[in-house]
Amino acid sequence: MSGPVRMELSPPPSGLETEYKTLFTTECLLLLHELISTFDEEVDQVLRLRVSRKAHLDLSGDLPNFLESTAHIRRDPAWRVLPVPPRLQRRHVDIGDLAPCDTQRFIKALQSPAQGIQVDFDDGNCPTYYNQVKGIYNVFKAVHNHFPSVPHISRAPVLMLRPRAWNIVEHNLMVEGKEAPGPLFDFGLLMFHCGKTLFENKSGPFFYLSKVESFMEARLWNNIFVWTQHKLGLPLGSIKATVLIENVLAAFEMEEILYELREHSAGLNCGIWDYSASFVNKFGHRQAFLLPDRSKYVNMEKRFLRSYMDLLVQTCHRRGALATGGMAALLLPQEPISDSHRTVLATVTRLKLLEINAGVDGFMVYDLSLIKPMQKLFKLHTEGDNQLHQLRNDVTVTPDDLLSMPSGGVTLYGLKYNIAVGVLFINAWLSAKGHFFYRGQVEDSATAEISRSQVWQWIRHQTKLEDDSRMVSRWLVTDLTKKVMMELMVHCHSVRAKQRLQTAADMFLEVVLKRDFPEFITTYLNQDHTFLSSQSTEQVDAVDTDMPLSKL
Repeated sequence: MSGPVRMELSPPPSGLETEYKTLFTTECLLLLHELISTFDEEVDQVLRLRVSRKAHLDLSGDLPNFLESTAHIRRDPAWRVLPVPPRLQRRHVDIGDLAPCDTQRFIKALQSPAQGIQVDFDDGNCPTYYNQVKGIYNVFKAVHNHFPSVPHISRAPVLMLRPRAWNIVEHNLMVEGKEAPGPLFDFGLLMFHCGKTLFENKSGPFFYLSKVESFMEARLWNNIFVWTQHKLGLPLGSIKATVLIENVLAAFEMEEILYELREHSAGLNCGIWDYSASFVNKFGHRQAFLLPDRSKYVNMEKRFLRSYMDLLVQTCHRRGALATGGMAALLLPQEPISDSHRTVLATVTRLKLLEINAGVDGFMVYDLSLIKPMQKLFKLHTEGDNQLHQLRNDVTVTPDDLLSMPSGGVTLYGLKYNIAVGVLFINAWLSAKGHFFYRGQVEDSATAEISRSQVWQWIRHQTKLEDDSRMVSRWLVTDLTKKVMMELMVHCHSVRAKQRLQTAADMFLEVVLKRDFPEFITTYLNQDHTFLSSQSTEQVDAVDTDMPLSKL
């Protein structure tokens, strides 16, 4: 490659000068430049494809179906994904939502008995420049055994690295005059600094891929994997990735997604809240797709979610791929002999047993205290490392099954709960945090997505409350937001915290009252002036690296 390399990288976030210098070496910047330049146009294409598919569904009134054009892939019984390496054969319990910029929690997770750690730059992470640099540097330290009192990377829980999703851009890196796609920034840095070492220690590189909507997006990721392995001198198939099926359209393309990634697949994952929110995203303006109160009527036992989980397990196991379930968000109370502790453990056990009986090979927990009880559950109810032998031939899932909305209405409690979660999530982002705790469980961008989606949809359809037949309207939501704020304000111990919470409430109302549904709350926030200016890192003039290769 000749000529100048045009990149602009912001100076280091305050306090991370050493980390920045370690990560952004000349060789790494060259790889990032080449990776992003090579795939930038394809990233734009998959994002445009999303827009065009949504427009087609809106204009035609059609519903998604299994694709005719790829029927030959589904009908061919012969193909399989490549087997995963030994360290991925047993995926019983991963720690979920772990933002690696949280050094203490990351170290505790590395010392835990979990099978894996979802090293999360997406749902549970707030993507400030500081958090990205700190988080990637912490992964670098873990992989190169720089943390004292942590097991060697070959024995520690496997790192399942989750880059940001396609909808997020990295504001601090410009390549050829354009902001870099967030996932390529994360993936490029992680692969350059950790890929080879993980591979040599038979412990990766392993990834989670978020928000994939179609097999075309899986194909793009596969091309990125092939290119990167070639560049770094790794054998084809070294990278393994679990795709999170978080979108209703992707549920109709699970076989095709596995097929595209068949040399690099670590299976598929099903979760509840991003997936449920995608119904509002794609069909929220249609009355037939009114999603009832999630706190009362939406759980994995409902037909549309149960069918999706059954289909995912059946599809994966038929093709030799692992199927994993979502994250238990409940937190165990501190007192181990209390009633509340027993109640929470019983609730998590019941829900996770449902997934185990459906044939999943593993799932996630947030609370580290849940690791051992959940591993015990697998030991009691399954045999061997995984449930690949559970082919689920008893299952036949139709488009109707996947698209049947649960019956039920809206409660005042559910509306207030959704408002609180939405406001508190925005407040967390304005505080540079990607998740927070509320009423005994962890909340992140997935629960924020479903919360604000439901409020938008209930206003849009002027839904009546079950409690007193009041209509969900702009006036009612604004009034309830004020009431919720009064309850939340008592936990703010400074003027600044109160102002930030008020700003979060204003922004929440802005999102739920928009005429057109903002596709992702994270995109909305990541582009918002209030969030960007809240990062308060000293932004000096960006370092201009528009210079010949030898001087980069």
